Amino acid sequence: MNKLHLIAAIAIFAASPALAQHDGHEGHMAAPAAAKSGQGTGVVKSIDAKAGKLTLHHGPVAALGWPAMTMEFKAAPQLLQGVKTGQKVKFTAVDGETPEVTAISPQ
Repeated sequence: MNKLHLIAAIAIFAASPALAQHDGHEGHMAAPAAAKSGQGTGVVKSIDAKAGKLTLHHGPVAALGWPAMTMEFKAAPQLLQGVKTGQKVKFTAVDGETPEVTAISPQ
């Protein structure tokens, strides 16, 4: 076997698991990664309790890899009843498809 045939054989062998068919696994997709959560502090910039939205200017949230920034979050209307625009808050957020505040309290 010359070098070219050996290289081709190795390449085919290495790719064979990816090419193999697995009975009963067609159509299965990998489960989505679990959303991460983290705690931070910030200042409430706006509240729309009716729409369930909150805008915060927050410091870095290390657990989520977020730098300091201003961003909009989804939030349950009942969570927003105890906070006011301009208020400093401590919050817990989940980084999912749409970031969400799951807990918030004035500081």
